Amino acid sequence: MTHYRLEDVFKLSGVPEVTFVEPVEFSRLLVALRTKGRGVVIEGPSGIGKTSAVTKALARIEPESEQGALRLSARRRDDRELIAELPNMDDVGVVVIDDFHRLEPEVRLGIADHLKVLADEEREDTKIIVIGINQAGESLLSFAPDLSGRIEVIKFEVNPDDYVKELVKKGCEALDIDIPVEDEIVQAADGSFNIAQMLCHDACLTGGVTETVPSHRTVDASYELVRERVLDRLSGTFYKRAEVFAKGKKLRREGRAPYLQILRWLSLSDEWTIDLDREMSKHPTLRGSVSQVVEKGHLKNLLEEQADLLGDLLHYDAGARVLAVEDPKFFFFIKNLSWNRFAERIGYFDVSFSSRYDFALSFAGADRDVAEMLFEALSELEHEVFYDRNEQARILAENVEEYLAPIYKSEASFVVAILGPEYPSRIWTKFESDQFKKRFGEKAVIPIWFAGQTYGAFDISRDVGGETIDRAQPLEPQVAAIAERLAAKLTAHRIGGAAEGT
Repeated sequence: MTHYRLEDVFKLSGVPEVTFVEPVEFSRLLVALRTKGRGVVIEGPSGIGKTSAVTKALARIEPESEQGALRLSARRRDDRELIAELPNMDDVGVVVIDDFHRLEPEVRLGIADHLKVLADEEREDTKIIVIGINQAGESLLSFAPDLSGRIEVIKFEVNPDDYVKELVKKGCEALDIDIPVEDEIVQAADGSFNIAQMLCHDACLTGGVTETVPSHRTVDASYELVRERVLDRLSGTFYKRAEVFAKGKKLRREGRAPYLQILRWLSLSDEWTIDLDREMSKHPTLRGSVSQVVEKGHLKNLLEEQADLLGDLLHYDAGARVLAVEDPKFFFFIKNLSWNRFAERIGYFDVSFSSRYDFALSFAGADRDVAEMLFEALSELEHEVFYDRNEQARILAENVEEYLAPIYKSEASFVVAILGPEYPSRIWTKFESDQFKKRFGEKAVIPIWFAGQTYGAFDISRDVGGETIDRAQPLEPQVAAIAERLAAKLTAHRIGGAAEGT
């Protein structure tokens, strides 16, 4: 029996030899790689074995071709320069471009055009293989739609459980052991060969197995212990980096934690990739705050500014609004994170919200300038704000009164009534005020008055504390100060609610 070391069996990185399992699409990959001139795109989540499969397939076709393949990665600066020059080069043989999704758009366009030429000419001197995360093929076709039919796009799905079991079985046979928690490991691997390797590796270490054992034995290690050992080790690598992402550009303790929510959505995804537009539609209580960081480019900027910490963990396609995990170990870490404890440690007051909105704005059309400024200021502070112009697409085909009534009655923590001179005489403001007037007794209505204006029809508002705006003075600093005070009010409200719940 061959004697193996643990690190050569359950490998934490690199291409496995002993525990390599052919993925579902391996036969299709073999044929595509043998086809002369035809470009091949392999896409799918990180850690499921794309690069390993390409390496093994090339070796199967012709061992020397695998050895002579030019391997380039978009993560390396020198390689990126060489990739950009490929369209100008002849007779380069087999070229593997890994992490294709990280290339600049103009470089991807150049490769797309080059793939078309290679296919049309059925060139035998150059074979380009592109490896990327989900939608790598779509990315290429978006640059050159006429590539469709000229390249082979092979999507590696999450590996079935029986394939992951085969990996575990091969490793156990090589080390001559049994791992009783195999089923738990397979389930936790979530289709990732990489995660399965990691968990089996730690199970062996926990059970004291570092190489092929002299006589068959059973590894004595519970899955819970293995999992905690793995998470403890991964915490040192990933906890701080997860915090950096979850805090965003600036920690706003009273806000709706949009970056943290995005990371949590990612941890729940089946393919380690999320479409942010789809996720926002699924989570209406977070739609406004998340859309602010997406649409204003804050998410893109954060990942660019923190590239040293986050660049090898996450990839964001700002055009498609798709966020993906690039490191399978990081995915395992966030998937098993205690989110409430994590949020509390960062400093957020609450990450579960009983109300759909933090604030609902009520105003007449003449004061839309103030409402718009207040909406922008509160949204920038990561609050969920109902503002009619921002909701127009969702109100279409709805009964407007039925749609609006619950928002002002109960679905907003606070109603902010901007009481300009036209407020009492407008139909919609009268309708809105009828919905929230009882909430004055709940201390949930915050009026904003205007200096120099006489109030009569809405005198009930004078019985509570409010804010005043002077139109004779610059509006922006006044509104910004009001937004900060509203945020402080919401903070006190949340702290009080949390205290009552204890």
